[in-house]
Amino acid sequence: MRLQAELIGKTYAPGGYHHFYIHEPKRRKISAAPFRDRVVHHALCNLIEPVFDARFIPDSYANRVGKGTHAAVDRLQACARRCRYVLRLDIVKHFPSLDHAVLMAEIARVVTDPDLCWLIEQILASGVGVLADEYEMHYFPGDDLFAPLRPRGLPIGNLTSQFWSNVYLNPFDWFVQRELGCSAYLRYVDDFALFSDSKAQLWDWKQAIITRLAKLRLTLHEREAQVIQTQDGIPWLGFVVYPTHRRLKRRNVVNFTRKLEHTIDLYESGAIPFAELDASVQGWINHVRYADTWGLREHLFDVHPITLHPEPPPPESPPRRVYRRLRRR
Repeated sequence: MRLQAELIGKTYAPGGYHHFYIHEPKRRKISAAPFRDRVVHHALCNLIEPVFDARFIPDSYANRVGKGTHAAVDRLQACARRCRYVLRLDIVKHFPSLDHAVLMAEIARVVTDPDLCWLIEQILASGVGVLADEYEMHYFPGDDLFAPLRPRGLPIGNLTSQFWSNVYLNPFDWFVQRELGCSAYLRYVDDFALFSDSKAQLWDWKQAIITRLAKLRLTLHEREAQVIQTQDGIPWLGFVVYPTHRRLKRRNVVNFTRKLEHTIDLYESGAIPFAELDASVQGWINHVRYADTWGLREHLFDVHPITLHPEPPPPESPPRRVYRRLRRR
């Protein structure tokens, strides 16, 4: 009720973030908002996300209902079966680079309610500087000496950040499909894939994309942006996708093997119950079964067998007279 009153009276102010780092697949700074702020984030997204989602292209797969990692892998393989070549691109420091003025202009095209705009601005302002140490200044055409002072960066960990990333790049998605005419295109967060039967066309598209992203104050990892044959396999979301099959990236196998060994050690020492070990293994299996990993799984669990320990018996029921006395109390 207090939170509701603050929102109605426009006295609401987001709290501070708790920061920590994760290292898989690469080092990232995660910023966790206080619980009451996360309630606000969810309430806001419940209200405006359906309006924006209807404007997104079908082939944007991150953080959307009915989409996700495995749907993106399915779509990528379908495109790989149709086309000979693929151009894979990704953005340099995506979340630290997202410019607040550019994002707010795109949001304001759809959200006209002044109260909602005020709330969005409060949440955006709470993330200013959170990822400043992750961003290396890049000057774009027309920038002046004040360009480094532009508010930028969305905290990785906010539900709003994942959603606003799609809002930010939605005009770019339509540019690729409508203006470039690339029908075999898909995006997952800041990873793009464009398909064609012409290498020259893909290289031309790459230059057009660099120019277009500059208008959004974003840059590409140009050295990694290579045109490859689809039959050679496409690295994508932890898999290597071929037109005929899929494999798991070696790095993912190594990381899970280490995690499995550690989790088994915890279980055998009695530090965790079997249910926790089982949940970790089943979660990994449910992910990698989308690739051709039957032999890998069989080998992995042959090398790392899990010995079941008998669960301790449940405590005996208290004598009836004790139970009655407790119930009376």
